[in-house]
Amino acid sequence: MTVTRQEFRDAMARLGAAVNIITTAGPEGKGGFTASAVCSVTDDPAMLLVCINRSSNSGAVAKANGILCVNTLAAGHEELAGVFAGATKCSMEDRFLVGDWGELVTGAPVLQDAVVSFDCRITDMVDKGTHTVLFAEIHAIRQGNAGGQALIYFGRGYHGVGQMVGEGA
Repeated sequence: MTVTRQEFRDAMARLGAAVNIITTAGPEGKGGFTASAVCSVTDDPAMLLVCINRSSNSGAVAKANGILCVNTLAAGHEELAGVFAGATKCSMEDRFLVGDWGELVTGAPVLQDAVVSFDCRITDMVDKGTHTVLFAEIHAIRQGNAGGQALIYFGRGYHGVGQMVGEGA
């Protein structure tokens, strides 16, 4: 039995996931996109993975620059998530006019009020189907306000979830 594309998409809508803005900057320019397909890989060395559609211009820029920053969004960042998902059709340059951006070690844009930001160098890339899996070694982390809620995507919509009660939670 084969699972249809629509069956898979409907089932994945029931898998809640953190909403992240993946950013990059370097010789190939600045780029950014909204992603929920982010996962830890290992803690030694600290590494995560990001899945990006191979047709994405921002994904091509990140691959060429060799760096990325995973900015995990807080509740209240729905507009920012939509801007970087392309919902507003604004230029890449204009996307970065929304939000307050800085940088850490690699030079990739870091959202100042993100729940957490992982500043990374891409170490490996694997193409599977319509997507590329980017493996990225973490070189710096900035943790945001521990008291706020995170933004998740569930049931084809954004929702605030959780509330940190203390450090190390």
